[in-house]
Amino acid sequence: MISEITKKLKAYEIDPAVKVVVLKGNGKAFCAGGDVVASYICMVAGHWSYAASSYKKQVVLDYIVATYGKPVVALIHGIVMGGGAGLSMNGALKIVTENTVFAMPETSIGHFVDVGASYFLSRLPGFLGEYLGLTGTKIRGPDMVACGLATHFVLSKDLHLVESALDEVTSSDTCKISKVIRIYEHKPDVKQDGVYSRMEIINKCFSRKTVEEILSSLEREAEDREEKWILEAIKSMKSACPISLKISLKSIREGREQTLDQCLAREYNIFCHIKRRTVSNDFFEGIRAMLLDKDRNPKWEPARLELVSDEMVDRYFSRVDEDDWESLQLPARSNSVDMMRPKL
Repeated sequence: MISEITKKLKAYEIDPAVKVVVLKGNGKAFCAGGDVVASYICMVAGHWSYAASSYKKQVVLDYIVATYGKPVVALIHGIVMGGGAGLSMNGALKIVTENTVFAMPETSIGHFVDVGASYFLSRLPGFLGEYLGLTGTKIRGPDMVACGLATHFVLSKDLHLVESALDEVTSSDTCKISKVIRIYEHKPDVKQDGVYSRMEIINKCFSRKTVEEILSSLEREAEDREEKWILEAIKSMKSACPISLKISLKSIREGREQTLDQCLAREYNIFCHIKRRTVSNDFFEGIRAMLLDKDRNPKWEPARLELVSDEMVDRYFSRVDEDDWESLQLPARSNSVDMMRPKL
């Protein structure tokens, strides 16, 4: 699917008859992410580099979307997680509905927030990116618009009207296409108990330097106030893979000062180390526990945050020490990515 989408996008980019490209899901979800079980099976049966090769194709596709010469409109209806977020969040125009659900739950399976997440999460207001990346919290369409993950909110019943209107556009001017979408735009119903109402506590806790300090800060907040989302954040982080939490935090923090291509290159390095089991077997254990045996009881190694040293984490950010390994080479593109500054 990745190869086919890439092939189509390359063809559409040079086709003068194509003015805008629409990405949408075929079903109730936009995209819940990659088939990690299939990837796991291939790696166990063969070699870790198979996953690296597939992942390289995926991030090249994400980069093509981000640097595309024509407006890419993602109709994000239903679930958008992991690889689906990489495909849509890096595009120019992102339409969500009342049924859209976004999450980056990678730390729960021994992985880390990737596919450009260290770029687009680090550019959310305050320390919201750290909150979403470390807890895997789900947020809905209205909150996605409020925080900047999405550009437009449209009721699901009107999506077919938007798509029909986009079929009729005669210009690749992003502003003009945005105006077409705006005709069908609806004011999002941002709930009082939604993610935006939590920003004061999120900034207070997730601005801490280490994962341990973040968790301790959340636990202190839980003692002072009985708010369900704080308890859920604590529970999620305590059950997540310790080394994945530390990798994700470091990656998001580094992403604040880097361009998208730098973020993708760093994430590719980390990905290769995880699949190669340079430091830990946690990804394979996470897939076993959460998706294969489904006992939901992964045995992380190291099992606790305090046992994960800075040296262990730093190894994931280093070059892979194999003779035939190459760092990520992204294709030369005529369009550059707008360098959004982190909204701290």
